[in-house]
Amino acid sequence: MSDLVPADTTEDVRTRGAGVSRQVAVLPVGSFEQHGPYLPLATDTLVACAVAREIAGAYPVHLLPPVTISCSHEHAAWPGTVSISSVTLHAVVRDIAASLRRSGVDTLVVVNGHGGNYVLGNVVQESSARGERMALFPAAEDWEAARERAGVVTSLLTDMHAGEIETSILLHAHPEMLRPGYEKADFVADDRRHLLTLGMSGYTDSGVIGRPSLGSAEKGKELLASLADSFGAYFSMLTSDA
Repeated sequence: MSDLVPADTTEDVRTRGAGVSRQVAVLPVGSFEQHGPYLPLATDTLVACAVAREIAGAYPVHLLPPVTISCSHEHAAWPGTVSISSVTLHAVVRDIAASLRRSGVDTLVVVNGHGGNYVLGNVVQESSARGERMALFPAAEDWEAARERAGVVTSLLTDMHAGEIETSILLHAHPEMLRPGYEKADFVADDRRHLLTLGMSGYTDSGVIGRPSLGSAEKGKELLASLADSFGAYFSMLTSDA
């Protein structure tokens, strides 16, 4: 679990920034919410950190520690879920970006591990409109490319929560965090048009929507590799002086 917190010293950051015209920080944002009986409450944080660490291994970025509690209100029916308001999450990310700019890091990429953090899109749009450099990663297109490369069978619509993708990434990055039983936990509910009103409990008793039985460590490895490749376009755009 030590890989969730960067081991950089201040000198590491200084050295990495030397001679670079534009520095990029990467902030993983997860959640603390139910993922069925078999995946941990911290699943989204583990996923966001795995993606962010893969990025940091491929590009000269400053890896930040994760935001571990976010907007999980749709999971409130299950014990253990903890949320903060969208207003608070908006303020936290803006404050982090402002602090980075004061220290000379003018670009922030938010790596989001939880689909319910809709407000992060607003943060990025508003920041970009002010002339600040910020991006949200991965986009749906990046996940789709990763899904195809990894041979993930489940569509992004069906693979909504605690399904094939999340199970695969944890099997690769943190296999010790999964409990037996995910192999028989599949549950599909593709029509979720009232999710914002009913929450997850309106569609699933177990907390799972997807097919975790199809997960594998090899798929998880390929998912992360694909996302790191997709990040290249973001890095080029954000570090360009155009």
